Amino acid sequence: MKFVDEVSFAIASGSGGPGAVSFRREKYVPRGGPDGGDGGHGGSVIFRASGERNTLVDFRFNKTYRAESGHKGDRRNMTGKDGADLVLLVPVGTVLRDDATRELLADLAEVGASWSLPGGRGGKGNAHFATSTHRTPRFAQDGEQATDMRVYLELRLLADVGLVGLPNAGKSTLLSVISAARPKIAPYPFTTLVPNLGVVSVGEGRSFVVADVPGLIEGAAEGAGLGHRFLRHLERCRVLVHLVAAGDEDGAGSVAERVAMLERELEAYDPELAGRERVLVLSKTDLVDDGQRKDALKALSRLGPDPMAISAVTGEGVRELVETLWKRTRPSP
Repeated sequence: MKFVDEVSFAIASGSGGPGAVSFRREKYVPRGGPDGGDGGHGGSVIFRASGERNTLVDFRFNKTYRAESGHKGDRRNMTGKDGADLVLLVPVGTVLRDDATRELLADLAEVGASWSLPGGRGGKGNAHFATSTHRTPRFAQDGEQATDMRVYLELRLLADVGLVGLPNAGKSTLLSVISAARPKIAPYPFTTLVPNLGVVSVGEGRSFVVADVPGLIEGAAEGAGLGHRFLRHLERCRVLVHLVAAGDEDGAGSVAERVAMLERELEAYDPELAGRERVLVLSKTDLVDDGQRKDALKALSRLGPDPMAISAVTGEGVRELVETLWKRTRPSP
């Protein structure tokens, strides 16, 4: 299934049904009064977060969603049938905005969370308008008109840990080793084109979710490369893992320079994201000798406490990293 994380389209609730103009016509009931019923209420457009959805691709091609209008009232004070609601299932973590103003309408961050555009109320039948001086009203009320608007849907993945790094830093390989996720892995940059999620099991009853987003490059926050499109998926992460390869990543500079570049891009995108709790991780240690490994760890230790070294290929440090991330993602007591 194609991954789509933003889309806009038009929605319209249902109009209320008109009230009825009717009079009693029973035999032996002279001068029967008005008995026109009310119109039915229009259906609502309801967005509901579902754990069975993980992309917005279902909304990519249909540009208008409209709920059913209410039915007209009937004689004998019978109310018209209400219009059916239109329920649109979206992934958990979907943010709903007004497409014109980008005003936040709802953040559907939990299963079952919902937001609705109400339908119009049904019009009153002529039975409502009879008075002592006007006993035969020959008019009824129209139903309320439908409400329409354009909405913008933006998906932000729900993950405890976000993997951040340059292209080919080893993020996807690490995700495939610590979880059942199977992202594309290849020995060249930009193999990850969309975010990937994986559930990491630490032991019985202990697990957390990790998000791997496409690699960042210099200028990502201004639109360079692919990573800027997916930085929003890191906004819900409790902890960010800054992953840098032990060797030279295509002349991208020292490990310290690479970490600084990552932090600049996060700061430019969202200062709050740059201040998120982080874990510095040196990856691909199997590709360098002990001296290079020690030098790289020493450089990272000047940027943050307790940097970790791992090799997803040999398994070095992976279990320790998983345990550290589990502890870091637990809510404070």
